[in-house]
Amino acid sequence: MSNRKSYDQQLRAIGQSLEAKQIQVFELKKQGTSYVVRGEPEIDPSLLARLRNWRSRRQSSTPSAATRYSPADIERLERLGQAQRSKSDRLPDFYSVSNTLRTVGSYLNSKDAELLELQKKPLTLTIVYQDHEGHPRFEERAIVSFYKLFIELHAKRRKPDVNL
Repeated sequence: MSNRKSYDQQLRAIGQSLEAKQIQVFELKKQGTSYVVRGEPEIDPSLLARLRNWRSRRQSSTPSAATRYSPADIERLERLGQAQRSKSDRLPDFYSVSNTLRTVGSYLNSKDAELLELQKKPLTLTIVYQDHEGHPRFEERAIVSFYKLFIELHAKRRKPDVNL
């Protein structure tokens, strides 16, 4: 698995794309080197937002079509995301889709696992993966159960900046 990019980077890039589309609940499946995501944007109660949604649905032949993220798409999203990030000492929002997915990606990297499928609901995540021995694994966990790992990873990323 060392020849592939790490899941934390890939999933964070996809998460940033989903945040831009206001998609919080979704299903992500790995297909070869690409990811396919199905999810609907959150409904904004404002009249203007409803009109935009109505117009985009009329222009789209399939309103709940899947979005495919190829390796080139993910690379482009990573570059865009990196350009928008700022060096800040504050703790990022754990519950943002990009940070949650980045943390789950780090979790999978630490297990040397191969992601097969991920389902995100408002409070839970379901992860289907193959462990390093090739055995299928299924985990359904509360999103908050990854918070400690998120804090540890944030501290590790900050450490190089703290050299005195």
